[in-house]
Amino acid sequence: MTDTHRDPTILCISTYEKGQRFLKEAARLGANVILLTVDKLEHADWPRESLTKLITMPENLTPAQVLNTVTFLARTNHIDRIVALDEFDLEVAALLREHMRLPGMGESLNRNFRDKLAMRVSAKQKGVPVPEFTGVFNYDDLHSFLRDVPGPWLLKPRTNASAIGIRKIESQDDLWPILDQLGDLQSHYVLERFVPGEIFHVEGVTWKGKVLFGAPYRYGKPPMQTMHQGGIFSTRALNRESIDALSLNAIHKQVIESLGLISGVTHTEFIKSDADGSFYFLETAARVGGAHIADVVELASGINPWVEWARLELATLLGMEYTLPNLTYQYAGSVICLARQEHPDTSSYDAPEVVHRLERHHHAGLILRADAADRIETLIAEYTDRFLEDFCAVVPPPDKPTA
Repeated sequence: MTDTHRDPTILCISTYEKGQRFLKEAARLGANVILLTVDKLEHADWPRESLTKLITMPENLTPAQVLNTVTFLARTNHIDRIVALDEFDLEVAALLREHMRLPGMGESLNRNFRDKLAMRVSAKQKGVPVPEFTGVFNYDDLHSFLRDVPGPWLLKPRTNASAIGIRKIESQDDLWPILDQLGDLQSHYVLERFVPGEIFHVEGVTWKGKVLFGAPYRYGKPPMQTMHQGGIFSTRALNRESIDALSLNAIHKQVIESLGLISGVTHTEFIKSDADGSFYFLETAARVGGAHIADVVELASGINPWVEWARLELATLLGMEYTLPNLTYQYAGSVICLARQEHPDTSSYDAPEVVHRLERHHHAGLILRADAADRIETLIAEYTDRFLEDFCAVVPPPDKPTA
């Protein structure tokens, strides 16, 4: 329980370099902010003026070892709230909350936002459309699934983020050697019908079980295709009055309610089936979307999900009300790729709608903003083709996440 005579302390855990806007806002709102990260990120670009302490730990610690690290820290530091800034830290944060009896998402609820099987089961039970799926447990059930559900299928790790580790299964005979190779790890996968279609995402803000904000966007190439084949990552805001945007906002609210989120930010993905034009829920995460999506959302709407997440956490911690800031109603999008050049020159991309240029080694990236969704769509289509010619580099996809 928070002592009202001292400033609250938030422990932020991140094994990746991200969340700087969260750290700054939490400190600005009066919290003591302790950051726990890995040794190799000790000298990363953290907002040190906003941190009460920066503590590092070796990479690849077990959850039990991280728990020991944090409980040792707690001997001399009050900890009132724990926040995982990256998807791959959500599970250990939930474990710590349970162990230390701190408020926030525990291990069971966390599974709805981390485990692809758990979130599908919960969503389906509440009537949310999802592609047909099955857990990888009983072989008779798998044979029945393969017989009854037309292929191809996707074999997905239940807890990896993005498209890391996903395998496309073209025929029934292809599945069994893969499962043999996985051995005891096969139960950590989910098998689902592959639905051809376009991939969309909705960036959300939820307070006390009510979705206050949902911003629908459409990817260019599906993230799975970009991850496995390389190419250009792009996303763009949908026309707010379009049928797709209205449909996505409706199913997004249904998903968040079905999964039981109380308060927080979310990044949720959907697919629009080429066959029937319907939207199906793919996955969600109780975090901010990656690949500079937060910057795109801020330029379009005037609010940054990282900042709002910090405000939500402090409002919950201090027993205060949370309200959304005033929104702006423009449109934004991004074009990003790995670049052959160490410092790619994007100066020839000179449309007045270009409002941010990504400065990162071996990456080319632009964020655009306009008053009309059509203008953003036109520019992204043009710039995607040019990026392929001018910059795009391809590297093999990772088998597991890397910082």
